[in-house]
Order: sequence, then structure tokens, then C-alpha cells
Amino acid sequence: MASTPAIRTQLTQLLGLKTPLIQPPMAFASGGVLAAEVSLAGGFGFIGSGFDTPEKLRRDIETARTVLKVEPGSPLPIGVGFIGWILDKSEATSKELLALLVEYRVKAIWLSFGVNLSPWIQFVRELNQQSGGPPILIFVQVCSLQEALTAINEWKVDVVNVQGIEAGGHGASYGLPLLTLLPLVLANTPPNGPLIIGGGGLADGSQVAALLTLGASGAVLGTRFLLSQESLCSEAQRKVLIEADSSQSVRTVAFDQAGGWPFPKGIDGRAIRNATVDDYEKGIDISVLRKNFEEASAKGDTDRAVVWAGTGVGLMKQVLPAKEIVRELHEECLSRLRNASNLEIKE
Repeated sequence: MASTPAIRTQLTQLLGLKTPLIQPPMAFASGGVLAAEVSLAGGFGFIGSGFDTPEKLRRDIETARTVLKVEPGSPLPIGVGFIGWILDKSEATSKELLALLVEYRVKAIWLSFGVNLSPWIQFVRELNQQSGGPPILIFVQVCSLQEALTAINEWKVDVVNVQGIEAGGHGASYGLPLLTLLPLVLANTPPNGPLIIGGGGLADGSQVAALLTLGASGAVLGTRFLLSQESLCSEAQRKVLIEADSSQSVRTVAFDQAGGWPFPKGIDGRAIRNATVDDYEKGIDISVLRKNFEEASAKGDTDRAVVWAGTGVGLMKQVLPAKEIVRELHEECLSRLRNASNLEIKE
């Protein structure tokens, strides 16, 4: 985007970006290559750690550093995302994972889906103090105003991601639509509070522009980057996403039940409806549901395996390199912002 004007927000200034676009951490989908390519293109990419071992995360970060051509010891302009309840399973392993962020001088951490994220936020701050280098910026994802108020006033994080109920992947069954929740959070954020970004069902640059005009510092797009060439999605999963319409994106606990994933109470997932959802709703025995799901996942059979997708999936019809997705979103956003500035107000 060398010849394209940059979009300046508090987020782009904080992270040194050309565009306020965030590719979030997505377990089993956003590895080191995708995160690095988004950052190279002027946005900011996150590796989705999910269930990773320290060895696997180290390989992903090393891959990102190679793609970014960053020398050892230099700051790495990507982030890594962790799921709270998974961190809680093994304190020793989780601390080893988090220590890698300091070792590689990763710029940001993204935390979500924990019963209590406070101890992990405190641990990251302790790592920051010990490192003597630039602090790791703390992003926290929230699905309600109360969660946002905790992140803002008690944890005093750097960036709050407001997730609307339209978002693909895991989120809150009790959540609100993005265009309802985002203004609520912004109205309750003090001037010296964290930066507020938002996501959920976003598919194009016009929606990014809408969030910026509402007052967000940046926009988060997950499903759109699943359709990048660099995502870890299979060709079969990409085919499902391209062929899906938005009505097929449904919220359900079916895949968590089938996969045996113990997300906190009130958390479910948004994905493309398939036979696993149908069987769960019919009340099929859980042991049968899990057996069928495991076999389908092992074979990559998308008739039963999960394909996460937000409500904006119906607008996505093409697989592109991540840098082209960033460029397209940025240019669409610029166009909408320019059009808005030309609107006339007549008394």
C-alpha cells in the first residue's frame, strides 16, 4: 500500500500500522505465516495458540520471524492469542508458553474465554517488568458491557476487542450485536482508557469504515482471513465458506459437545450448519455424536467437521493472498470514508 494513503487512528499509532485492520488469533487457522503476511501488508496479525505446546508455538513464531525478515533479538510485529481456560489447565506449561513472548519480543498478547483472566494479565505484566524491553501490549476480548468494564477499570488493559454476537468461532450466547455493544462500551470508556476495537460479522471495507466512524480505533476480521491462501484451513473448508450464505452461519454448542471442549458457561460457537448441528438438535446420543465428529474431523469431512464462520460469510466468494485482502479492505474503507466526508448537511 505504498502509494495508498494510510488511515491514522490511535491503534495504528500504537502499533505502527498503515491500516487499522486486525487479524485475530484463530486456533488451527492462524499460524505464523498468516500473522506475518497481515503485518507485512500494514495491518496486525495474531497467531492463534489454542492447544499448542511450547514447541509448536516456538516453531510458529520462528516462521513468522523468517517471513518478516526480523533479526533475532529485534521486536516482532505480530501478536499471539491464548484461551483462558486452556491456560488454566497447566500453570507450568502456560507460563512456558507466555515466556516465549518475551524471548521473541512479540508485540502483543490476546486473551479470551477465561473464568478469570486477571492472574494471567498480572503474569504478563511481571514478564514485562523482568524483560526490561518494550512491554507486551495486552488485548482482551469481551462480549458484554460488564466484561468490558472489568477489562477497562480493573485490569486496565491496553486494547479491548468488543466482539458482537455475529462473530464466527467462539463467543458469548448472551452477547449483543456489534453495533449495539460497541457504542455501549465506547460510552463507558474514559478518555485515558484503553483503545477500543470491534469485530463480528465484518466482511468488507465499508463495514470497517462504519466502525471507525462510530469511534472504534480498529476493526477485527476473522472469517475473511480464513479465506486467505496463508490460513491453515483446508481446501474443503474454504469451499464450504465460499459456497455458504449467511443464513447458514449459526450459533451452537454442538461442536463443543462433540469435540469435548469445555468452554466456560455461556460460551458457544458460530459455524456453518452441518450434520453435527442437526444431530445435536435431534438429541442424538453424545457418544455417537462424538464418534461421528472425531471420524469426520480426522478425514476432513466437512459434512460433520466444524467450519467456523461469522454472519458476513455470504459476502466472501474468493480466496486471496492475505496481503491482497488487507489491500482490498483498506481501499474499500478509504473510499467509504471519503464518500462520507462529501455528504452535505442542509439546515
